[in-house]
Amino acid sequence: MTEAAPSMTQAWESFYVIVGSSAGALTGLQFVVLTMIAEARRARGGGGETIAAFGSPNVVHFCMALLVSAICSVPWGGLGPAGIAIAITGAWGVLYALEVLRRTLRQREYKPVLEDWIWHAALPLLAYAALVHGGLELRVAHHDALYIVGAATLLLVFIGIHNAWDTVMYITIMGLPERRPEPAERAAPAPVAAAPSPMPAEKRTPEPPASFPR
Repeated sequence: MTEAAPSMTQAWESFYVIVGSSAGALTGLQFVVLTMIAEARRARGGGGETIAAFGSPNVVHFCMALLVSAICSVPWGGLGPAGIAIAITGAWGVLYALEVLRRTLRQREYKPVLEDWIWHAALPLLAYAALVHGGLELRVAHHDALYIVGAATLLLVFIGIHNAWDTVMYITIMGLPERRPEPAERAAPAPVAAAPSPMPAEKRTPEPPASFPR
């Protein structure tokens, strides 16, 4: 069993190199998405719960995919230690997915639709639960569990890509509130015309006396 374990993990080496490198690169791009979300939040005056519910989890999903890829690339002496590490990773992911669900229910800035519940809540929870199941199966040297772990890892990458793209499209379509630039120089108020001063009494022309009828 100890000789078969390295050969089984080596067969997946190219797969985890692709998935792990993709997850690492996409993690950097997610910071651009978070910057856009922060800009939209400042412009609209929203709270930070929306970022915690729809922005930050994508970074976690990419990092978890990178972590699982690293675990599966370690030259273990058997599948048991790798299975334990993957199961612990998946268990932490399940707890985090439940926390994200709580944040989604608590925030009031955006009302999620069915697609949001599927990609932001249901599928991450399914992927992390699959990692727990696959890790426990690897602990007892079930080689078929490697397919479960690989599928769950790839699903996490797809979830992060979809959610990041969905966020960018939402911000692009909805648009940011336009900020009207203030004029550099305000126009000076028009001078108010001075009221004519009354003529002094001594300079007034006396009116002729009224003629009396004869």
